[in-house]
Amino acid sequence: MIDRLLRRFERSVDPYGDIDDGAEERRVGALPPLPSDANAFIWHFTREAKWPFLGLLVTGGLTGGVDALLYAAVGWVVDALGSSPPQTFFREQWPLLVSLAVLTLVVRTAVLFAASVLEQQIVTPSLFNRIRWQSYRRLMDQPYTFFQNDFAGRIAQKVQQVGEATGDFIVTTLQTFWSFVTFALLAVAILGAMDPWMGAILAVWALGYVWIVRNLLPRIRRAGRETADARSLMSGRVVDSFTNILAVKLFDPGRRQDAFVLDGFRRFVDAMRRMTRAITAVRTAVAVLNGFMMTAIAALVLHSWSSGSASGGDVATALGLVLRLNQMSGWMMFNINGLVRNYGTVQDAVATVSVPPVLTDRPDAPPLVSKGGGVEFRGVGFHYGKGSGVIEGFDLAIRPGEKVGLVGRSGAGKTTLVNLLLRLYDLEHGRILVDGQDIAAVTQTSLRAQIGVVTQDTSLFHRSIRDNIAYGRPDATEGEIVAAARRADALQFIEGVRDPNGRAGFDAYVGERGVKLSGGQRQRIAIARVFLKNAPILVLDEATSALDSEVEAAIQDNLAAMMEGKTVIAIAHRLSTIASLDRLVVIDAGRIVEEGTHAELIRRGGLYASLWRRQSGGFLTDAAE
Repeated sequence: MIDRLLRRFERSVDPYGDIDDGAEERRVGALPPLPSDANAFIWHFTREAKWPFLGLLVTGGLTGGVDALLYAAVGWVVDALGSSPPQTFFREQWPLLVSLAVLTLVVRTAVLFAASVLEQQIVTPSLFNRIRWQSYRRLMDQPYTFFQNDFAGRIAQKVQQVGEATGDFIVTTLQTFWSFVTFALLAVAILGAMDPWMGAILAVWALGYVWIVRNLLPRIRRAGRETADARSLMSGRVVDSFTNILAVKLFDPGRRQDAFVLDGFRRFVDAMRRMTRAITAVRTAVAVLNGFMMTAIAALVLHSWSSGSASGGDVATALGLVLRLNQMSGWMMFNINGLVRNYGTVQDAVATVSVPPVLTDRPDAPPLVSKGGGVEFRGVGFHYGKGSGVIEGFDLAIRPGEKVGLVGRSGAGKTTLVNLLLRLYDLEHGRILVDGQDIAAVTQTSLRAQIGVVTQDTSLFHRSIRDNIAYGRPDATEGEIVAAARRADALQFIEGVRDPNGRAGFDAYVGERGVKLSGGQRQRIAIARVFLKNAPILVLDEATSALDSEVEAAIQDNLAAMMEGKTVIAIAHRLSTIASLDRLVVIDAGRIVEEGTHAELIRRGGLYASLWRRQSGGFLTDAAE
């Protein structure tokens, strides 16, 4: 029964907020960016769950009020014990006792239950996740370069941290901090009613507390931000080590990687020590302040009792309240430390998760309409922001269904052209048209849906082989998936794969980035994925580079079948694999220097002929000459 009741509350806040269920396509950049200022970021998510947070504000105040009344009640009971003999105590004091029982058993329990439900059933599971999810969604709109320039583990750490830090900051402020403020205000009112001097002492104590918060806590906030950043850096370096474990094993016998990661740990420890020094200073200041407050109040109330102006109940109330204030202020300072650290974490995280994406779809961008797969580069210039170099004034028209090979030395700009066609980068000059439509004017999702890509660096998801093959076409049938694997000459090895959990064949998981498979096996999975996608434009960037000659020969006929009727752009350093294409375009320093068929280019004796000679046994001849 209690579970059913709690489940009702759990549905009060949507834990996601912007899921595209049923949407065929989402425009990149359509989601508004999250606020880049920490205060605005916190306020943004506070408004997304305003009613639960208003409830926390109310229950936080009631919790502090109930606690203050209970300590005041101790004094009332002490005075009642002195005014009524034991024989008639319950008969004379029953209204007070019943009121206290109701306050303790009913009101206090109801307030604590409501506070727990609001925090544990509504805010923590739903809002924390909402912040993480919406941060993740914005990051997924970032361009390819964003992820090239940072550690994946560091970015993931910030997504995890920002949800918890933001939620904890709001909950602590509205419940814990507000409860303490309410208790302190009522304590001042109660003690001030007994003796204005006691109220004045507590007012001075409160001002001292505010001074500590204003002058000492900023050090913790700065240190908290530095610690959060150092923690993310440390996590990023650890994940980077694990991700590239084979390179570490093969090339790092001197454990240079350990030194690199150790530097990250040292930065984190140094930042943590700066923060803990600041925390110790604050705790010491609070201890001194509380010591003076308790001593002064105790001396004053005992003096009043000895002079007959205060009752025993007043002494009990005053001492109980100041002892509780001492306990709560130390606990509250710990929570304020947490508040400041969380605020620093939010500041650090929003610098990453709130960056507006620079490569977005136009608000009115239509989807690309496929009309055969023609591709045209018009005056394309791209320099990776350096002002010159890479691609300059590039013009190339590829007819629908034409098979074109891009040839050139390493660094000539071949892969960059492919990345520009896929709009992984925005052009600096010129235009790229697909079927006469400017790729900058259509949605990125629809553009990439028309292009099948096999790259030389194949990375798979840690999911089943079936899921990896069907990634570009999740509605594919089992028969279609198997047929694609067969055409990629992958079926035989897939049937023999088994993972540590006993899953076999198409159900087997391939490990992070596909590490459980060989390079050639990963490449064949990628080729099967493109077979299944069946897009009108096919990009092969060293598609068979990881295959041995025997396997490559086995799938060449299938690759030829896959290219039938499609526009093909193929990049290969092994020129024999693209020599039979309709046209070869030779690129050097980002410009076209030759184009024609294989036979025509050989007869011209230019750059292509030179590259061909070197791959056809010319190395020894060139060396001899």
